[in-house]
Amino acid sequence: MTTDAINDNASQALLPAGMKDTLPHHAGFEAHVVEQVMARFAAYGYDRVKPPLLEFEENLLRGPGEAVTSQTFRLMDPISQRMMGIRADMTPQVARIATSRLANAPRPLRLSYAGEILRVKGTQLREDRQFGQVGAEIIGADTPVADAEVILMAADTMISLGVGDLSVDLCLPTLIPALCSDLDIGQRAERDIRAALDRKDAALVIDLESAIGSEQASLIGQLLITTGPATEAIGKISTLGLGPKSRDELSTLSEVVSVLQKNAPDLSLTVDVVENRGWEYHTGVTFTFFTSGVRGELGAGGRYVTPAPANPEGPCSGEPATGLTLFTDTLLRAIPPARALNKIFVPLDVPLEIRESLRTEGWIVVAGIDDTTDASAEALRLKCTHVLIDNKPVSLD
Repeated sequence: MTTDAINDNASQALLPAGMKDTLPHHAGFEAHVVEQVMARFAAYGYDRVKPPLLEFEENLLRGPGEAVTSQTFRLMDPISQRMMGIRADMTPQVARIATSRLANAPRPLRLSYAGEILRVKGTQLREDRQFGQVGAEIIGADTPVADAEVILMAADTMISLGVGDLSVDLCLPTLIPALCSDLDIGQRAERDIRAALDRKDAALVIDLESAIGSEQASLIGQLLITTGPATEAIGKISTLGLGPKSRDELSTLSEVVSVLQKNAPDLSLTVDVVENRGWEYHTGVTFTFFTSGVRGELGAGGRYVTPAPANPEGPCSGEPATGLTLFTDTLLRAIPPARALNKIFVPLDVPLEIRESLRTEGWIVVAGIDDTTDASAEALRLKCTHVLIDNKPVSLD
């Protein structure tokens, strides 16, 4: 092969930053895992939907879509001359389907989905700009039981795939706004409090004393040190003398934790009530799944409100919903490697009925397309695990 030919091949394999080809075996394994997840969701009553890759910008970026506005690729539709966006998250699309096409379907509405998303840039934890999402939404239910159902379903699904040492980090991004309302703290000071808490900076909270008062700053600072195991954290927070709105928010979190502990007592639960980054559009309890030894989040989700539909036949306002997204790239790193598939090479002269019988038995059958004098060598060349000799599978180990 000439140098020019090598350079041409290298150029053809070059992809934009954050993009990659998924090659044989891994691509098949990913598809298999996705279908297992979807089957598990279906067993819980979640019906599958399939949104389009592109949507008009104004629909895609409404409600929960606002959170990924800066991550959304945009282009002009040559037919309608309107701006479109390539989905950076599938949750906004499912919310749109629920409040438009399925506006008259019985509530609570349980929907699931799987597909690829595209983002403008990657992150430190996930450099890929294109990756898969598998998720579910329960729409039209405003109870802690609905939140817990989604969390339990996700945990059950991942454990069934072989994910070990699973933990759930629960957050309550609505607590600080409720606390500021109870304490009569203005919006500007609330933004400063948020900035300090996002940085987990106790000194910065103390510096706010002159603006919000020493007692208020002390109370907010104490919230920083409550993070930890769920029961212990909630117990600490409940002793801090919260106001009525704050207590209501904490009560919801407590109920979710209670349902989770009752139904999955071995599931590790931690609580961080001051975390807000990434949860800006959420309106209640949020959650993130982790496992030891795997970098990044396995999945995340939480309570939100769907955007109010333009269709007058639908509900006049947004609906309460709880969503879940599992990230397939991280999930695949957390489950046991796929076992080698039983792939058998069958020479050209083997009758069709024998090949079909092998497929019925579960074999992957690679049929010869020309005569070969050494079927075993050909099977090895094609990376098969077995070869058919005298109508019997023979292992190549």
